[in-house]
Amino acid sequence: MELNGKVTSGLGTAKMWVGKIEKVFEKQTKMKVYHGTLNIKLDNDYVIKPDWIIKPEEYGGTQDVLVKKCKIKEGTAYIVRAEMNQIGKGHHDLKIIEIVSNINFRETYNLKDEENIVIEVN
Repeated sequence: MELNGKVTSGLGTAKMWVGKIEKVFEKQTKMKVYHGTLNIKLDNDYVIKPDWIIKPEEYGGTQDVLVKKCKIKEGTAYIVRAEMNQIGKGHHDLKIIEIVSNINFRETYNLKDEENIVIEVN
């Protein structure tokens, strides 16, 4: 399945949250994640059917973090979404997804806001 959208700026809090989940994430995926996310505004709503869930007690948070493996520009990445965003009570609606990986996608691929991007999800 392909998700189409545009690169967009986030709220600026991802660095902190990725720092909280990084150990759990590395244990599950063997990937050391970059401290930040690539935010994408999709053309359509997307409800994540997670591959796995990071529980609050695993990272010291207050809500589940849903995780779905994906590919961007041939690189392995993961969509992460806080439970409150998934149910429509968070800071992002269902058109916004956040991507984590072991690289900074903006720097690596020189991505700018409003650029079209395709995400491959199984």
